[in-house]
Formats: sequence, C-alpha cells, structure tokens
Amino acid sequence: MELCCVVLDIGGVLEMTPATGWEGAWERRLGLPPGAVHERLGDVWEAGSVGTVGESGVRARVAADLGLDPVQTEAFMADLWDEYLGSPNEELIDYVRTLASRCRLGILSNSFVGAREREEKRYGFGALVHDIVYSHEIGILKPAAGAFELTCARLGVRLADCLFIDDVVVNVTAARAVGIRGLLFESNAETIGAVERHLTPARGGPGRGDRSEPGADRTGRDLAQPGG
Repeated sequence: MELCCVVLDIGGVLEMTPATGWEGAWERRLGLPPGAVHERLGDVWEAGSVGTVGESGVRARVAADLGLDPVQTEAFMADLWDEYLGSPNEELIDYVRTLASRCRLGILSNSFVGAREREEKRYGFGALVHDIVYSHEIGILKPAAGAFELTCARLGVRLADCLFIDDVVVNVTAARAVGIRGLLFESNAETIGAVERHLTPARGGPGRGDRSEPGADRTGRDLAQPGG
C-alpha cells in the first residue's frame, strides 16, 4: 500500500529562528571588524554542518581563532545555540502531533553538531515524528538530492508520496526536482491546509495546495551559519 508522508524542516518552520545579532555583538566586544567572525569560522560552521568536526573541535577553533578564554568560549557557544534553537512554532507542532496515525512523518534539517541533543531536550522532536534526518549525521546538506532520497528511504515511502515543507526556496525546488511535492512555508494556516489536501486526495488531490516558488529567494538557517 502506498503511504502518504510529510517531512518538515526545523529552523524557520518548527522553530522560529530570527537573527539575534550575536555575531555582531561579539565582534564589537572583541574589537573586530564586521563579518570577522564568519570569515574566521566559516569553514568550521560548514564542517559542523556535515559532521566532519565534533563539538570539542568547534570549541577549540572558536577559542583559538577569536582568542577567547574558556569562560568566553562557553558564552560564545551559548549565544550561537540561543539563535539556532529559537522558539517553538507551537501551533504547527501541535498540529503535526495529530498526524502520526495518518501518515509517515519525518524531519529533514540542515543541522550542526550537537543539534539533536539540544533540540530533543528542548522540543522533544523525537516523539513528534517517525524519523529525524540531520545533515551533520548523514554528511549531506540540502539541497543535495541525496538528502531527500535518503529521508524517504528511511521512512519507507516513495518520493512521489511525500510532501516536503521548508522555508527556503532552493530546498523546495530541489525536493520537487527529485519528485517530491514541495511546499514553501509562509504561514501555519497555509501549511496546515496544504497538508490536509495532501492527506485527503478526495478533497482535491495531493499537492493541489502546493505554492509555486516566488521570484525572491529566502534565507534562513539553511543558508546561513551554522545549520538549517
């Protein structure tokens, strides 16, 4: 039997993650020019997103490249995680919680080493969906096709039976390119309506509510430092 499936992004969808300005604040505190933190640590953010460096390695590079003592390093990392974790999109999370008996549920996130433990402690996503696929654990970032293909394989569903929800256009476009129904997250109401249409073909057919991509791209945790 064909199984309907819904896969969601985390940052900007299940979590609201507005920019906090933490990098700029640290640059001012350390007397560095704007953009210096990302210039010095950009390769670390990339490595942490695909799991080629661990949390201890990240802290070591932060301390060395910014000249921070242990207390400052912990404060820096706390500010990073404060923005990364954001706050819960409670309305959407509550809705998704009702779907487990109706479809296969998954999460696909461009992430950062340490994200699973922290998001599980704060949000309990492991109990919300059937499987969570983090880029730092599989070594593949969206929008690579392999990220979507692996997610559907792990959930035991066909690509064509999956609805993928993300707040970044390039990720939605990439999902569609491999045969997944892609939805750009813009509001809870639109998202819930699209999921209902996907799960109830008799009321209009899967995917009828999927929105075409707008002309302008969106940035979010997926295209910034670190994770998504």
